[in-house]
Amino acid sequence: MPHPSVVLATAGYDHTIRFWEATSGRCYKTLQYTDSQVNRLEITPDKQYIAAAGNPHIRLFEVNSNNQQPLTSYDGHTNNVTAVGFQCDNKWMYSGSEDGTVKIWDLRAPGCQREYESRAAVNTVVLHPNQTELISGDQNGNIRVWDLNANSCSCELVPEVDTAIRSLTVMYDGSLVVAANNHGTCYVWRLSKGSKMTTNFEPLHKLHAHNGYILKCLLSPEFSEPNRYLATTSSDHTVRIWNVDGFGLEKTLVGHQRWVWDCVFSVDGAYLVTASSDTTARLWELSTGEAIRVYSGHHKATVCCALNDGTEPQA
Repeated sequence: MPHPSVVLATAGYDHTIRFWEATSGRCYKTLQYTDSQVNRLEITPDKQYIAAAGNPHIRLFEVNSNNQQPLTSYDGHTNNVTAVGFQCDNKWMYSGSEDGTVKIWDLRAPGCQREYESRAAVNTVVLHPNQTELISGDQNGNIRVWDLNANSCSCELVPEVDTAIRSLTVMYDGSLVVAANNHGTCYVWRLSKGSKMTTNFEPLHKLHAHNGYILKCLLSPEFSEPNRYLATTSSDHTVRIWNVDGFGLEKTLVGHQRWVWDCVFSVDGAYLVTASSDTTARLWELSTGEAIRVYSGHHKATVCCALNDGTEPQA
């Protein structure tokens, strides 16, 4: 099988993971995920593997293989896995779940290596670019920073009491963090290191982004400079693109017919892929705000998408 330079995949409630040719919109491979719906997809930085987070398992599949079976199953969560991601050198994977825990898995060894208790259903986890802190958001509205070196929670804040944090995103240089909640609000903080090297959150902006739930917020990647954007996807069927310099609204992406659950930027920040309950994923050109490709093939809600179109790291 040829090694695709662009890996684009979607999944959701029809128990399949579909791989797409980004430009043509053709589905070239379908994997069965028989146990449950797929809540989250993440591609490893080297494009070799894709993690699919379900209920309550995480399965790791090979991207460039005809093997339909998962390579590994990570079992340890007891409820929906809502977050999954990889350390930059593919050494370990992190996950968050509605069982109230954040876990770390060594990809070269079986079982879960570490576990952190959030005491409420975890909806989102992101890895700080420094690779030594995980930030989680939960159903009770708590944001927690887990210091992997100290192996403890180093910071805790609650922007709105009893308002679930749906999604978190960190700027590639570690300068900003954004939290999106069930009231359609994004909280933006500047991140800085305090005297004890703990992370300080300095409030920067409060953005009323949508009238419905925000289901995902995402800051654009490094190579989108000098344009820095925040994308928000919502139950109001739209995606909004905000300029990080001042948080003015740049574009509203209209076309999905139902809730928009997930999004991912291309490596240069010029395009955005979105996944929706209307069973489709879409590729948007951000300069025009137009959907230039619709990926159709799922039979039920499409709730997650993953894209890696970066250049290959040289061995």
